[in-house]
Amino acid sequence: MSVLIPTVADMSEPLPPFPYHPDPVATGAVVPSDAVCAHCGRARGHVYAGPVYAGTPGLSGRLCPWCVADGSAAAAYEAHFTSGEVLGDEIPFDVLLAVDTRTPSFTAWQQTVWYAHCGDAAAFLGAAGAAELAAFPDALRLLRAQADAWGWPDDQVEHHLASLHRDGDPTAYLFRCRHCATHLAYADFA
Repeated sequence: MSVLIPTVADMSEPLPPFPYHPDPVATGAVVPSDAVCAHCGRARGHVYAGPVYAGTPGLSGRLCPWCVADGSAAAAYEAHFTSGEVLGDEIPFDVLLAVDTRTPSFTAWQQTVWYAHCGDAAAFLGAAGAAELAAFPDALRLLRAQADAWGWPDDQVEHHLASLHRDGDPTAYLFRCRHCATHLAYADFA
């Protein structure tokens, strides 16, 4: 009797929707994989590759996006996928819980921070550098204001903004308000 070994293509199914992280494959938070999920025991063609804050070590890269989306992975391992820190508007607890326990997070140089705007968590769009941010003047204004608050002189602020790199250090993390479409960003560096 022959055994059929499934391939990634055989296991692939549409990813669950993530309202607060609309394209986790593009951001690298979810990656193609034939790995079996540590929670549901299924190989579904993708795994969550971002941070997992849990008492059980080694869960990053071992949970499928479906177990993240339905909250079962967070419940089973008492896990969180973000640091729980929110910038901007206050948000209802159920929204914070959705971001923290049912949304793929991202890896940052320091602790991850999630933006909120219009009373809701914002949608994470990905890491961004100066080139990507040129299309988002609202996010650049916010980054400039953040650097100004650090007490830096104007030339140092402009140098900082020009040195932002999507795949380097420092990096900006770009979000979009789910209600008014304002772009938000914060910068992070090693």
